[in-house]
Amino acid sequence: MDEVLKPYGEKQKAFDKRYLQMALIWAKNSYCIRRQVGALIVRGKMIISDGYNGTPSGFENICEDESNVTKPYVLHAEANAITKVAKSHNSSENSTLYVTTSPCMECSKLIIQSGIKRVVFCNRYPKTDGLDLLKRAGIELVYVDLENDIYEVQ
Repeated sequence: MDEVLKPYGEKQKAFDKRYLQMALIWAKNSYCIRRQVGALIVRGKMIISDGYNGTPSGFENICEDESNVTKPYVLHAEANAITKVAKSHNSSENSTLYVTTSPCMECSKLIIQSGIKRVVFCNRYPKTDGLDLLKRAGIELVYVDLENDIYEVQ
């Protein structure tokens, strides 16, 4: 299974950083003002899904209300990527999620249920309950600080 989760061997760290950079670019598609988050799901050496935070399909592309509070129906980037791969009839079993901000509790539950086995992220959200749940589920967590060249397996 290591060939599926880490198919690049000794170059895995470099590819993890590149995929995160791609997720950061993908985050720019978000219409959200307060925080733009991007996500990619990679299985083997193939990107099988992508997502960014935003409103559901068919809704207005406005994420915050008049008070600059995020609307309750805004989907997180991870949820968008996971539901997109489900719609495509692909499997996210034994895949890696690259996400620009560490997952919340709700997204962590989706990550566990979708069969994702690694989560690589570059920004830490203040609440850690999502990461705590992922650790409990045995999912490998990798924190990457792209600016300071830090790579930490949690």
